Amino acid sequence: MKDLLATVKSNKRIAENIYMITLTLPESVGAMHGGQFVNLSTGNGANLLRRPLGVCIADGNDLSVCYQVKGNGTKYLSTVESGRKLQVLLPLGNWFDLDGYKNVAVIGGGVGIFPLIATIRENCSEKNFYSYIGFRNAGAVCLEEELKKSKKLTITTDDGSYGIKGNAVSAYLDDFESVAADVIIACGPPVMLKVLKRKLSEAGIKIPCYVSLEERMGCGLGACLVCVCKNSDGENVRVCRDGPVFDINEVQL
Repeated sequence: MKDLLATVKSNKRIAENIYMITLTLPESVGAMHGGQFVNLSTGNGANLLRRPLGVCIADGNDLSVCYQVKGNGTKYLSTVESGRKLQVLLPLGNWFDLDGYKNVAVIGGGVGIFPLIATIRENCSEKNFYSYIGFRNAGAVCLEEELKKSKKLTITTDDGSYGIKGNAVSAYLDDFESVAADVIIACGPPVMLKVLKRKLSEAGIKIPCYVSLEERMGCGLGACLVCVCKNSDGENVRVCRDGPVFDINEVQL
């Protein structure tokens, strides 16, 4: 883990209220994997807390992360131009470890797709990915070319304006028998993960399933306890330090 002053290479809008910022790091931090995240400064002294953003594309010393403009901090970040320098702490957290698995079902929703993209990019030459990705509408669809590195890609939208009308969880369950995945990886809104856990149980699907949780984080190091959630035994776990990737049966959703 290193705290570096990175140079903004590009910062562009890729969908409605979604931006991708690419940073050039001044030195190597080693391998970065899908599921891990960084804590990035907004560049605005009025917003002191850094933003936790999942690794999306890691290419040498260039790192791309994506963010949704929701408040003043991310709004300011969206105005940062190439050449600016931003402080970034990385890499943080654990990742989707696919060692021993060959056929991988990917279930993603909204801004949860970005760590899944990193995982697909890293492993697509050796493993088969069957991806089911849900967006709000056509305007929210992004990085489809990256998702097409999957052996099969199904895109859903809530309103049917792009792809199939519906949601990613239902789309996967419709294909469950034909896909015959060894493992499921998922990231998306809490309600999506909660439905996924319930549906897998109801369908009697017992293959391993790993989820990356989206929680508010302050420090990213496990000290501030902002991102605490409960494990299956009712004990506190820190998403930033103990996760963000967990076995779906080991956390309460």
